[in-house]
Parts: sequence; C-alpha cells; structure tokens
Amino acid sequence: MLSKQKTMEALETMYEMFPEAHGELKHNNPFELLIAVILSAQATDVSVNKATPDLFASFPTPDALADASIDEIILKIKTIGLYRNKAKNIKVCAQQLIERFDGQVPTTREELMSLPGVGRKTANVVLGDAFGIPAIAVDTHVERVSKRLRICKLDASVMEVEETLMRKVPQELWVKTHHTLIFFGRYHCTARNPKCEVCPLLSICQDGKNRMRLKEKTLKKKPRL
Repeated sequence: MLSKQKTMEALETMYEMFPEAHGELKHNNPFELLIAVILSAQATDVSVNKATPDLFASFPTPDALADASIDEIILKIKTIGLYRNKAKNIKVCAQQLIERFDGQVPTTREELMSLPGVGRKTANVVLGDAFGIPAIAVDTHVERVSKRLRICKLDASVMEVEETLMRKVPQELWVKTHHTLIFFGRYHCTARNPKCEVCPLLSICQDGKNRMRLKEKTLKKKPRL
C-alpha cells in the first residue's frame, strides 16, 4: 500500500488537477442536501438535480414534505431510480426531523444515521457539506480510486477504506479529499476507461501499470493489415 507520505503526494496532484472539486448535488440548506443525498443512492447526481428543483419548490420544508402524500412525492421524483422506496423514506425522514429534532437536520453522525434512508455515507456527506464537520464519505469513486492507487487494500470494506483515508489524511483535509477523489474518479480515473495514458499518477499506480502492460500486449498481438 502507499505510505502516508505517498498518499498525500498523490492527493496533492489530484488537488491541482481538480482545484474546484465540490459536491454536485444542488441544495440551498441542510434539509435540501439531506433529501438530495438520500435520493442519490444508486442514482446519478445529474438525475437527482433534474428532479429536486421541482420537489423543493413544492415541499420546501420538513413540514411540507411530511404533509405531502406518497403519490405527490412520487410525481416529483419518478425519474430517479428506486423512487417508490425513496418517496417513503424522505417523507418519514421529514416527519422524524419534526418529531425528534424540532425540524432541524441533526449534526451528529449517530443522529443522522437514525433517520430513514440515511447510511454512513449519506451522514458523512451531510456533516461535511452542510456543517463543515470533518468526514470522508466513501462512494464508488472514492473506493475505486483508493484501491487502484493502493491507498488501501484491494479487499478492504467500505468502512476500512474510510478508516484508512482518515489515518493517512489530516482531518482538516477530509472534506476536500472526499470531493477531490470523487472528481478524480468521475472525470479521470473512470470505472471503464480510465485515462491511464495521460495520468500524472501512473508512475505510482500499480493498477494503471497493469492496464498499460495489458494494452501493449494486446496491440502487439493484433495482426497487421
């Protein structure tokens, strides 16, 4: 695995590549962010951002969302995957915000994770982006990049990826690192066609080196016309 020093060197390069890395879910307050992140599970930020302006215009507060019928909510989010379950989750979530937290989004991981549809990743995103509380949310991009670069073990669980990153990265950089790893994974080190040929991290990326070797072998075996 990469040492703490090499991990930070790799991250510094990513920071330079994506200096404006940020959360791409559109929101105006912690409540909207919480609902948007719940909706983003197994869906793209793009699809969520298309649906939430109308959703939040119709139900701008926990009270309004809690009072809405499931069918009314579904009409607003039916373009998002798993919309039926998500409609139920965000309605009950809004109800619990009112009943248990005076209509406010809680600021601890434990309280956030007690809400319907909120797992550790969602809680960490809300903590970092809504409240500036240091957290690293591990999504598919963060996990993929961390494993390809051998920042963590290839067989690490999501929780182990998070713990490894927290050990190797200073706390004040956790939120920035989370967003930067997502941008790097979403726009450069993509799942199917990573840009290994032009990657400034290729020299320290075992996964990238393996890919390039395989590509070279494939090209050599191609018959000349």
